Amino acid sequence: MQNMQTETLRNLQRPLKNRYLQDASAGRVTLHASGTLRDGTSCQVDSGLHHMSTGLHPAAGGDGTVASSADMLLETLVACAGVTMNAIATNMGLNLQYTRVFAEGDLDFRGTLGVDKNVPVGLTNIRLKFDIQDPISDEQKKRLIDLTERYSVIYQTLTNPPRISVMEV
Repeated sequence: MQNMQTETLRNLQRPLKNRYLQDASAGRVTLHASGTLRDGTSCQVDSGLHHMSTGLHPAAGGDGTVASSADMLLETLVACAGVTMNAIATNMGLNLQYTRVFAEGDLDFRGTLGVDKNVPVGLTNIRLKFDIQDPISDEQKKRLIDLTERYSVIYQTLTNPPRISVMEV
């Protein structure tokens, strides 16, 4: 979507928005991902769009040759926030070329490895950061960040967690 013109994006989204207004169920989609366990501590992830090998983070005994799921979560947050911000900027008639998105997350591996049962398992603090170096006003920067926060699927999923069920198929 890089360098997409404002009117082009609006023309692509307008019929979708109209359809979803007329039929709310048309806007509901079930996304899928699956994984196949591989050699000892890795998993081949298949989302239907791409394949990626994942494994243990080096702090949990991995060798660092494949992505860890916690790293992938942060990468997914960055990707979604970046795409969302770029689409919002396009709709605002802005062409962002010098903007970067960063995510950091704190994880204490004592919890993951069962060393200390009082330490939470998982990321406990995540920081999403935007370095907007494009020549736009402070008001435009604030609006971009506010709207990105509001419309980023992954950000909203992390801040308003869905119900998750676990079952054998």
